[in-house]
Amino acid sequence: MHMKLSRSSQLALVVAASLGVASLITACQQVTQTLTVDFVYVASAQAAGANQYGEIDVFEINSESGLMRPIPTSPFPSGGRDPVAEAVSSDNANLFVVNQDDNNITQFGIGTDGKLYANQTVNTPGIFPLAVAASASNLFVVDLYQPLPICSTANPCSGSISVFQFVPPSSGRCTSTICMGLPANNAAVNGQYWPLTVSSAPSDVIVPTAVNVLANGNFVYVTAYDSTPSTPVGYVFAFAVGSGGGLTAVPGSPFSVGSQPSALASDSKSANVYVADARGADVHGYAVGANGALTEMSGSPFPAGNQPSAIVVDPSYAYAYVANAQDATVTAYSISSTGALSRTGSYATGQQPVAIGIDPSTNHFLYVANFLGNTVSGFELSTTDGSLLDSQLSPYASDANPTAVAAIPHNGTGAGIQTQ
Repeated sequence: MHMKLSRSSQLALVVAASLGVASLITACQQVTQTLTVDFVYVASAQAAGANQYGEIDVFEINSESGLMRPIPTSPFPSGGRDPVAEAVSSDNANLFVVNQDDNNITQFGIGTDGKLYANQTVNTPGIFPLAVAASASNLFVVDLYQPLPICSTANPCSGSISVFQFVPPSSGRCTSTICMGLPANNAAVNGQYWPLTVSSAPSDVIVPTAVNVLANGNFVYVTAYDSTPSTPVGYVFAFAVGSGGGLTAVPGSPFSVGSQPSALASDSKSANVYVADARGADVHGYAVGANGALTEMSGSPFPAGNQPSAIVVDPSYAYAYVANAQDATVTAYSISSTGALSRTGSYATGQQPVAIGIDPSTNHFLYVANFLGNTVSGFELSTTDGSLLDSQLSPYASDANPTAVAAIPHNGTGAGIQTQ
């Protein structure tokens, strides 16, 4: 029997069908919506085979569980041998990797899917680069020794810091997102270096360890020590950064700090600098003066674990974290209104943690590179008390001997991090 539907019944069916399609589209959108909150780049010093490039493992962080999963095309060649440090440009579009054994820095463009695309490689002025930091305008690189013929492995001397200015594509000097160290750039800065020397030091060999530039880009700091005496002497070198990238020593620099400073970090307000001392097993805290001078804060130094090797300050919450290489732990601190640190807990990592970072998208996932463990430890950070909880399935396998970490937010916004 044939039944003819009324006009109202036909409309009802059309509306129902439309709603069904809309629901299906919404469901598909929910299924396909990414849960990736950040991409994390982990440099590993050892790759398969002799004289091979190091590698960069790329992980995506799940926003709900903190799970770190390698992207399908990971790892990527680092552009040189023995990558030891990384930095991200302020627009999160570039990753800079320091390859120590080849005396160079490789600049990678970062795709929207986290993939790396090598753009250019430049040599550093000195010998054996070991640390790097980026501001909006400049890249700061620290070399273990000053250039030949002044220094060599057979004739070691004090280290140095150099600056590479960034040049935008609109300059017509390059096609990459950021140019670095090209001949057409600022010749007064690129390829130049500033020695890290101390006139009153017991020897002529000052060993640099780390570099950090303030969030405002006005001052840059380098930790170093003189290992000649029976009890080493530690220093923080402070430089004001000029508009053209040139460096001027801050009055009173270098500042004495502990005996073997190993890492340093600053807060997002450019108000405080924190220096980890590997030999002293503690952290020194400093207030930054208007001219960049450092004044040690009350209560400093603050106790850490054995052989602290890396430090990071959360840019949104009042917490700091230190990786302790000998203890295989992370020490957590709360930060008071004066910048003082109060130890709140200790958390296990893999073997010999050497680098630490906080995700730049939400600022509550933390990751640690474990050099001898060949792993990355992941944690979720409580924004209420700074405590750490292991991320799902942590630790995560990396290539052999991971040395450095850096990260960008998945949506391409926010501030990239720098870690040593």
